[in-house]
Amino acid sequence: MGLGPMAEAYRTEVRGVERRRHQLVGLAAVTKAALKQKEKKMLSKLIVGAATAATLMSGVAFAQSSTVNGAAGGAVTGAIVGGPVGAAVGGVAGAVVGTAIDPPPPKVVTYVREAPAPSARVVVKEKIVVGQPLPETVVVTPVPDDPTYAYAVVNDERVIVEPSSRKVIQVIK
Repeated sequence: MGLGPMAEAYRTEVRGVERRRHQLVGLAAVTKAALKQKEKKMLSKLIVGAATAATLMSGVAFAQSSTVNGAAGGAVTGAIVGGPVGAAVGGVAGAVVGTAIDPPPPKVVTYVREAPAPSARVVVKEKIVVGQPLPETVVVTPVPDDPTYAYAVVNDERVIVEPSSRKVIQVIK
C-alpha cells in the first residue's frame, strides 16, 4: 500500500538528512579526538620543555649567574623543545633560576656577618625580599675587598646587595 509520491519524497529526504547527520556526528567526533590528541602532545612538549629548561638552566645559572642570561637561555631551550609556548615558559623558568642562584662568595658573607653594625638603627616598613631592591632611604656600604657587593643592616637583618641596582642578593640570618 503506497502513501503517495509526496510521502515517498519526504521519506527519502528524511533518510538523506539522517545520513548527513551521522556523517557530521562522525566528523565531529574525529575532529574532537584529533584536537584532544594534539592538546596532549602540546602539553607534554610544554612540560618536557619546562623541565629541560629548568634542568639546563640550573647549571647555566651557576656559571652565568644572571637573570638576563637565565631568561635568554631558558627561552632558547624552550623554543627548541616546545615552540613559541615553550620559549615563553623557558624564559620565565630561566629568569627564575637566574635570579634564585647567585650566592656571594664566602669571604663576602663572612665580612658582612662580622662588620660592625651602624650606630643608627635602620627600620623600613617593606619586607626585605631577595631579588627586590632596597628602598632608596637605606644606605648601602660597599664591601672593601669586593666592590661588586655592598651591604646594609635593615630591620636588624644584615643583607648583601648588588650596589648598582640595590637588589637584595642574600639575607644573612
